[in-house]
Amino acid sequence: MKYTQRKKAILLLADGTIFEGKSIGRDGTAFGEICYNTGMTGYQEIFTDPSYFGQLMLATTAHIGNYGVNEEEIESDSIKISGLICKNFSFNFSRTNAQDSLENYFEKQNLMAISDVDTRAVVRYIRDKGAMNAIISTETDIEALKEKLNAVPDMKGLELASKVSVKEAYYFGDEQATYKISALDLGIKKNILRNLAKRDCYIKVFPFNATFEEMNSFKPDGFFLSNGPGDPEPLMDAQKVASEIIKHDLPLFGICLGHQVIALTNGISTYKMHTGHRGINHPVKNVISGKGEITSQNHGFVVNKEEVEKHPDFEITHIHLNDGTLAGMRMKNKNCFSVQYHPEASPGPHDSSYLFDQFIENIKASKK
Repeated sequence: MKYTQRKKAILLLADGTIFEGKSIGRDGTAFGEICYNTGMTGYQEIFTDPSYFGQLMLATTAHIGNYGVNEEEIESDSIKISGLICKNFSFNFSRTNAQDSLENYFEKQNLMAISDVDTRAVVRYIRDKGAMNAIISTETDIEALKEKLNAVPDMKGLELASKVSVKEAYYFGDEQATYKISALDLGIKKNILRNLAKRDCYIKVFPFNATFEEMNSFKPDGFFLSNGPGDPEPLMDAQKVASEIIKHDLPLFGICLGHQVIALTNGISTYKMHTGHRGINHPVKNVISGKGEITSQNHGFVVNKEEVEKHPDFEITHIHLNDGTLAGMRMKNKNCFSVQYHPEASPGPHDSSYLFDQFIENIKASKK
């Protein structure tokens, strides 16, 4: 596509602020909560991460699309972001093992995207004002766009796991593996399953509203609560599942949304962050070992650290070093732990992968 053929497009924020750009591919409109990711690489993994469902992704790196796409680098069966906002979009790609251009990838999945936006200005604005709903569009009627934007629900209180979860249970890994895991799919990433399978696990993945009885009928050695989009508070079915797993003192590992569900199950609150954490260079300290980790993060909600500190059954295991928020916790009297970041992404590159090993060790101890 030639630059001169591209239509003018806009980014309209909920408070009426407008940023101008140009369309990529299709015309139209897309909306959601605007968020930004600071990662310099991994755009395909970001776009297909179910945790981003319902969000407009603003890429802070200057170039998007320069290395094309590869089917092995997806985290789900389709693009999950609502739309993309970027500075420079590469219509050509230069990586030898790329299978297609990002432009064609977007076109096939009907994704709305705009480029030539002053992304630095947008990020600085969001950092000051906080995350908010937004709309990107090639339409020119601003008042009509404002009406559409006013109808978009706030992320606070919004249940989205049901939109990305599997409809029917399925299996992943080697049926002859040593360990069996029941995983609750709240928006699970493929690389989480790969990491479990690599550690000799056979996984049965259940829909977001599965019951404990259904998950336990697999006779698993351990349980896993996945990442996912939206507010954790409306996920009452998942909280009931977590409560039963903990009550029976069965090995439990939670990541991101699963981590938040474990907190809520135990009367610990969560809250919506000002802008959230999204990137692949977030520093976390393991307060048990004293070691630092470079982590991949993607969340707009977080567990209340002060309530965890006061809870008699919990202890803090990880702290985010940028802002001191809670990044991990474990139960003192139960076989349960969780983290707020993504160990399967391991941008360190292997700083956090030990958490999967820890889960296996907890399973071994439980079997004894």
